[in-house]
Amino acid sequence: MTKLSVNINKIAVIRNSRGGNMPDVKKAALDCERFGAEGITVHPRPDGRHIKYSDVRIIKPLLSTEFNIEGNPISSFIDLVCEVCPAQVTLVPDARDAITSNAGWDVAGNAGFLSDVCRKFKSHGIRTSIFIDPKPEMALAAKEVGADRVEMYTEAYAANYAAGKEKAIEPYLATALTAKECGLGLNAGHDLSLENLEYFIQTIPWTDEVSIGHALICDALYMGLESTIKAYLSKIKKFD
Repeated sequence: MTKLSVNINKIAVIRNSRGGNMPDVKKAALDCERFGAEGITVHPRPDGRHIKYSDVRIIKPLLSTEFNIEGNPISSFIDLVCEVCPAQVTLVPDARDAITSNAGWDVAGNAGFLSDVCRKFKSHGIRTSIFIDPKPEMALAAKEVGADRVEMYTEAYAANYAAGKEKAIEPYLATALTAKECGLGLNAGHDLSLENLEYFIQTIPWTDEVSIGHALICDALYMGLESTIKAYLSKIKKFD
């Protein structure tokens, strides 16, 4: 059964553009849960340009669903995650000045570092996922370094979907099969939308979780947050 985790970073972007607390990120997280989301995702960055470390500390004790914290495991991020102890941490190799995540890990090339980080988080009882490009060898390497799951970076799938969805999903299916065979859980995220989500889940129904933020919040501007979350859930749940 695939879960929908809503990334609320874009709500924080709007708040930060004016200062103050409008919209209220805490209320948005709770509303997402109330409207049916099965998880909340945040991606705090060192510059605090959207979700801030203080938001993470405030939101965690209020949630009744899974909390997923994404980010580059620099020392301050590691300390935050170990303090808050979410259900899941997703390791993303984004640079400090990255507008958004734009690549997965070279897991084998960073095996020593990622092994240490996975060990640290798992010692705190936190499920650890590694953000990877759709390459089977990256899933195998993630298993070797001790990850519990991988999250496939789905930007290329979304970008190529309209030109040919069957070809676009081929590397994702191959990677998902490898993850399944070696006992890794499977997440997916980045540019998944109402247009391309259904085919992804239909083809890879053992996906544990999709993390969706930008497209979902954009849709919510026109459809409303509750209707939008229900629309995304309808694309997922028909394959449960």
